[in-house]
Amino acid sequence: MEILTWTYILVGASFALYIGIAIYTRAGSTKEFYTAGGGVSPLANGMATAADWMSAASFISMAGIIAFSGYDGSVYLMGWTGGYVLLALLLAPYLRKFGKFTVPDFVGDRYYSNKARVVAVICALFISFTYVAGQMRGVGIVFSRYLEVDINTGVIIGMCIVFFYAVLGGMKGITYTQVAQYCVLIFAFMVPAIFVSMQLTGNPVPQMGMGGTVADGSYLLDKLDGVLLDMGFAEYTSGRKGMIDIFAITLALMVGTAGLPHVIVRFFTVPRVKDARLSAGYALVFIAILYTTAPAVAVFGIYNAIETVANKPVDDLPVWVENWEKTNLITVDDKNGDGIVQYTPNPATNELKIDKDIMVLASPEIANLPNWVIGLVAAGGMAAALSTAAGLLLVISTSVSRDLFRTFKPDMTEKRELLIARISAAGAVVLAGYFGVNPPGFVAEVVAFAFGLAAASFFPVIIMGIFSKRMNKEGSIAGMISGLLFTMAYIVYFKFVSPELNTIDHWWFGISPEGIGSLGMVVNFVVCYVVSKATPAPPAEIQEMIEEIRVPRGAGKAHAH
Repeated sequence: MEILTWTYILVGASFALYIGIAIYTRAGSTKEFYTAGGGVSPLANGMATAADWMSAASFISMAGIIAFSGYDGSVYLMGWTGGYVLLALLLAPYLRKFGKFTVPDFVGDRYYSNKARVVAVICALFISFTYVAGQMRGVGIVFSRYLEVDINTGVIIGMCIVFFYAVLGGMKGITYTQVAQYCVLIFAFMVPAIFVSMQLTGNPVPQMGMGGTVADGSYLLDKLDGVLLDMGFAEYTSGRKGMIDIFAITLALMVGTAGLPHVIVRFFTVPRVKDARLSAGYALVFIAILYTTAPAVAVFGIYNAIETVANKPVDDLPVWVENWEKTNLITVDDKNGDGIVQYTPNPATNELKIDKDIMVLASPEIANLPNWVIGLVAAGGMAAALSTAAGLLLVISTSVSRDLFRTFKPDMTEKRELLIARISAAGAVVLAGYFGVNPPGFVAEVVAFAFGLAAASFFPVIIMGIFSKRMNKEGSIAGMISGLLFTMAYIVYFKFVSPELNTIDHWWFGISPEGIGSLGMVVNFVVCYVVSKATPAPPAEIQEMIEEIRVPRGAGKAHAH
């Protein structure tokens, strides 16, 4: 069967499964809409969390970054995985014991202030929209190639699907849909990785294949280094980023993960506090399967791409190049007219442009794998993008309905609140689609900014809210605003106002816009501490509540206010 037929069958079957689950588990109450009724098992929640967290950036874009950046791309692996450990140990159990649905809910109650709650809502919305724009772009890329439509049409199709099961099912529908999506995306990522590893190195384990030898007996990584050096590129295994920048990006991604609102809310869907910890552990195992395989997929992909295209005749290029040229995500331009494709680091002479975001999706085609594998990867890319988009849209809708409307209309009925949550989710889908059509960068870059903003705004306020009884509302509000504004200003300046200055010579302390969230976090911590010291201590009942949350005996039922 043709690739298009397989894609329609596999993507169609997976969509039918997700929509069926959404209808079967649709939310009937606000508790089910926000936290799936609090009755999800740790294993299912671990899978759902992994799907929620492994977005289009993880599935589509991360291996693409590693493929083109080599060693420098490892910051994404270290940051995103390390962040999960931080979340499981420092945040999840305490927030779960506190018994609140959302981060703004926690901030509002812990800091006894509706102003703090509103600032947290604004931060949550900003982070979620930045992040969801990357997911919708990922959806557009998958659809544009496999359904042979324009990227913008692809984004609109994706919007319709997400709209259906996020608005109807709420957290209950999303949770069980994400369990199915995890199974689809991990299968879709591993099957081609195992195939290509066997093809190149004879080893069925991709992680070991990456360090193995190719047909002529030389090590794969050594051969890739040699090929790239011959073309004028730096060695694949050597890094070009400064150590401070690598540290800053890794830290921003780590603490950004721990402060991401759509991940934190997952820990409210399990019955008990100890289940929150257990599901975080399961999620880490499920995430590690993909994350340890991504570098291998990156190496196999870039090696095969260079071998099949670079220095080959323009009129005799493989079919996969023609397929992807239709989407404008790969371009071949014979600038010197010699009929041979030159791949060089100099933009003036380079004749081959490959979009970073296509590496994982194109890899099975480059390796001439069966058409059903290519269709499977399309279904996996869709599952990764849609699962995270749905989780983010739920955060946006709960932030609006619960944290904004409930704050100003506390006597609102549950039915009215559920209606507002659904309307705001629908509005969020439309806005996310707009950002997907007009993206501010490639998928993983956009997502890195979202993590930086989460690191600079939420993380210090949540950590100090749990571990410092002296931390008060004035400190939290000043900290969140200063951290967010500082980080946003730095990113906007270097990315949009003066992109020509976006070099290490102009960065503060050698820290790039992707890593500035770690400095924003320090600004937030300092402002929080100084302002809270200069203003009155929190009321006695708030200090007692914090003491109670930190007592480890809370492995039983969640504390409720």
